[in-house]
Amino acid sequence: MSEMVVADDGIDRSGWKPKYNPWLIAVVVTLAAFMEILDTTIVNVSLPHIAGSLSTTYDNATWALTSYLAANAVVLTISGWLGRVLGRKRYFIICILMFTVSSFLCGMAGSLGELIIFRLMQGFFGGGLQPNQQSIILDIFPPEKRGAAFGLTAMATVVAPILGPSLGGWITDNYSWRWVFYLNVPIGIFTVFAVLMLLEDPPWEKKRKERVDVIGLTLITMGLGCLEVMVDRGENADWFGSFDIRLMGVFAFIGIVGAIFWLLKAKNPVVDLHVFKDRNFAVSSILMAGLGGCLYASAIIVPQFSQQVVGYTAFLSGLVLTPGGIVIIFLLPIVGRIINVVPMRYVIAFGFFWMGSAMFFSAHLTPTLDFDHLVLFRVAQTACLAFLFVPLSTIAFMTIPAKYNADAAALFSMVRNVLGALCISGATALVTQTRQADQARIVHTMSPLNQPFNEYLAHMKAVAQQAGYAAQDQASVAMRYLYTDFQKQVAILAYNDVFMIIGFCAFLLVPICFLLDGYTAKKKKEK
Repeated sequence: MSEMVVADDGIDRSGWKPKYNPWLIAVVVTLAAFMEILDTTIVNVSLPHIAGSLSTTYDNATWALTSYLAANAVVLTISGWLGRVLGRKRYFIICILMFTVSSFLCGMAGSLGELIIFRLMQGFFGGGLQPNQQSIILDIFPPEKRGAAFGLTAMATVVAPILGPSLGGWITDNYSWRWVFYLNVPIGIFTVFAVLMLLEDPPWEKKRKERVDVIGLTLITMGLGCLEVMVDRGENADWFGSFDIRLMGVFAFIGIVGAIFWLLKAKNPVVDLHVFKDRNFAVSSILMAGLGGCLYASAIIVPQFSQQVVGYTAFLSGLVLTPGGIVIIFLLPIVGRIINVVPMRYVIAFGFFWMGSAMFFSAHLTPTLDFDHLVLFRVAQTACLAFLFVPLSTIAFMTIPAKYNADAAALFSMVRNVLGALCISGATALVTQTRQADQARIVHTMSPLNQPFNEYLAHMKAVAQQAGYAAQDQASVAMRYLYTDFQKQVAILAYNDVFMIIGFCAFLLVPICFLLDGYTAKKKKEK
């Protein structure tokens, strides 16, 4: 970093170095991001316990997830602007501190209303952690070392949502759902002091005066917030059959479209969309959004299947995801070496092809599926992520002007998390929709005119007889057994269908990878 490098904003970015080891700083800021990303999935398996504890329904308890994701989506977009207004280090510390306080308040909540308010706070302050962590890494590492640095970032972004359900399930089963939130308190306190000691703002990231883009802020908040609420609540509210969902849809459309037009024309926008003029960043953002959608969708339906269909506990269903996270940790250093010699677009294309193949492989769920096979399916789904996150993060920021680093990091995190959050809701809704469709398609086979139905019913009557049921009760017991098995098989078909859909989406992303330039992580190759 000794050569003179003056960005197109006129700022010399070559003469500054962090006082402390960049890797130490990277570990600390990544710990903060890990804590926040963990909270996007750690609560999922605890929702039934939260509903029971707060005397509410499961449907209402999901607002604890919706409120967090909606607030998080809004702040992710404007975090670069907030960092410029407050100073990046100051804003980062505020986010960690208030996220920790909000986590403690979530654990103390005595009603669902209180929990939703505190989760809104948690999502609002947590939204600034990921993009600031990424922009800090961009500043403290030279371009040739960013691939390895983003490998560390992948530990937070990829492994955290995978470990979240297992950790949340273990805490919930052995202690209380409140400790899912209390867990953040000691980590948050440690991280605040570590950031205060190690982190400093480079000269170009000092606090500076900027006009508040009220219109841009309002449109972004309305658009992304209403979109998240619409998708998350749509299934339970009969989608566009509900006036509330239609209203959310209209506000989301007005907010998002209005924000795009405004931000492209405003003199001092809250986030600069001109960063998408860089082809590598624009294509990488599309691919990262797809990665986030596939990652979060599969991360929610696997524990859902293992709990609701197989009958696992919250901890055991979360444990299904853990080996996949361990495999990623071992693969990341290998991928870091590969992208130094193999053009990253080929590595990314291979990763999405693997993801699609793994989802099709996973679409073979059966009623007798054991724990080992479920783990194998999940390992196949997640191992490919090592070939996606690091090269995508590296090439996305390889050619953008340095002045766009903060806004680019905010937008890059936003597209991944927003689509990921939407796909959490969409995958759950899709399971319900396909389950209903499969049920309507095969229910006609449950008829005395169908010989397999008669044979199965006779077998179930024999089972009821062996169990000691009276003769007059054996028919009704057999029908109850049959109905239970029917519902289970319909659910399995639905999950298989959803895995196929996710796999198809992953395959669609493969050709898009070749729109990226043929760069390795160490150097740009001639076009």
